[in-house]
Amino acid sequence: MRIISGIARGRKLKDLQGTDTRPTTDKVKEALFNIIQFELEGRRVLDLFAGTGQLGLEALSRGAEHSTFVDRRREAAALVQENVKLCRFEDRARVVQGEAQAFLTSCVRGERFDIIFLDPPYHTNLLENCIEKITRFDILREHGIIVCESRAEWTLPPLESPYEAGREYRYGQIKLTVCRRTGSVIG
Repeated sequence: MRIISGIARGRKLKDLQGTDTRPTTDKVKEALFNIIQFELEGRRVLDLFAGTGQLGLEALSRGAEHSTFVDRRREAAALVQENVKLCRFEDRARVVQGEAQAFLTSCVRGERFDIIFLDPPYHTNLLENCIEKITRFDILREHGIIVCESRAEWTLPPLESPYEAGREYRYGQIKLTVCRRTGSVIG
């Protein structure tokens, strides 16, 4: 696993042992960043269910201003912190060891993001629950985007204005679904 592009290009990231983490494949990660490539510069990113932190780190490498990484597992949060240091992004990153939905609830106090990566375990209802909280607490800035990684058969629940579904992209058994807050220019 490595950073594909940007100022940390080629940097190899440390990975978690075991089967609790399902890292995004390089093929899907490259496709994801091709989809949002013009949306990254100067943006604030939330990498929820961070695992190794590879999505938020890739965003930082490609010009994002700041990434917040959230993972409930202590070993995952520690690994993300190591990977942040490996990429020399300590001044542009925040690592939170905590439960995703609790973190989203804490954002009611005003923390907002431009890009949110949602890649929870596939066989749970965490994706739907997190989307509901993101939209209810309105933590996505105007023109912001949410990128959901799911199994191919997953269906996005209906969204209320100012949120709307964008395009879906399939890569074998994996699907990327782009949602946006009114005003976003990405499909």
